[in-house]
Amino acid sequence: MAGIVTNPQAGRTRAATPKHLTESRTVRYLLIGLALLFVAVIILMPLATVLTQAFSKGWSSYTEALRDPDAMAALRLTLTTALIAVPLNSLFGVAAAWAITKFKFRGKNLLITLIDLPFAVSPVISGLIYVLLFGAQGLLGPWLQEHDIHIIFATPGIVLATMFVTFPFVARELIPLMEAQGVQDEEAAVSLGARGWRVFRKVTLPNIKWGLLYGMILCNARAMGEFGAVSVVSGHIRGETNTLPLHIEILYNEYKFTAAFAVASLLMLLAVVTLVAKSILESRISGHER
Repeated sequence: MAGIVTNPQAGRTRAATPKHLTESRTVRYLLIGLALLFVAVIILMPLATVLTQAFSKGWSSYTEALRDPDAMAALRLTLTTALIAVPLNSLFGVAAAWAITKFKFRGKNLLITLIDLPFAVSPVISGLIYVLLFGAQGLLGPWLQEHDIHIIFATPGIVLATMFVTFPFVARELIPLMEAQGVQDEEAAVSLGARGWRVFRKVTLPNIKWGLLYGMILCNARAMGEFGAVSVVSGHIRGETNTLPLHIEILYNEYKFTAAFAVASLLMLLAVVTLVAKSILESRISGHER
C-alpha cells in the first residue's frame, strides 16, 4: 500500500533523524577527528608524559619518591583538607540552595552573586585575603598570636582557602535542580502534617541526592587539585603545610623531575578515581531519569 513504511525500524530511524539535522558523513568524521585530536593533544599526551617521566628511572625510584615522608605528609594533608572542606561546603550548598529555591526574601540576588564570587576572583587573591585577615600583620593577627591560635601557615588556613574556592560547586549544582523541581512536593508533605527536618529528610533529600553527590564529587576534585589559594596561605613548610600540588612544585623547582612526576602520577590517580566516580554517578542519574 502506497505511503506505508514496511520496515518499522527504518521508519523510526527516519523520524528520529530529520534530514535538516543530519550532516554529511565527511562533516561528521571531520568533527569527530577534531575532537579526538584535541583530546589527544590537551589531555592524553600530558598524561602519558607524566607516566613516562614518573617511571623513567624504574619502579624502585618511583616507589621511593612516593614513600618519601614529605610526599606522605602532603598526601595526608591533601586528603584531610578534602575531608573537611567537602562536607562543610555540602552543608552550605544544601542550605543555600534550599533558601534560594524554596523561599522569597530580600537579598536573594545578592546571595546568588556571593556564591558565584569564587568563580570570578583569582585563587591567589582569595588566599591573600586570608593572609590580610589572619596573618601576623593582619586584622586579627595580633589577637590570634596572643591566644596562640595558628591559621596562616597551618592546616586551618589551608582548609579555609580550599573551602573558599570550592564552596560554589554544590550550591550551583543544586540550585537549578531544585528550581526545576519546584515546591509542590514539600507543600504536599506539609499539608499532610510533616514539618521541618522530616520534610527535608523524606521529600527534599531523595529528590536531590544525585545532584548533591555530583556536586560533592566536583568539589572534591577541585579541593585536591587547588594550588593558587593554598600556595599563598601554606608557607611551603615541608612535611607540614605542603599539599600534593605544592610538593610537586617544590620537587620540580629542585630539578627532581622523576620524583615530581611520580607524585604527580599519584595526584593523577586521585583525579582518575574522582572521574570514574563521576561517570558512574552520571550513568546512575541517566538511568534514574529514564
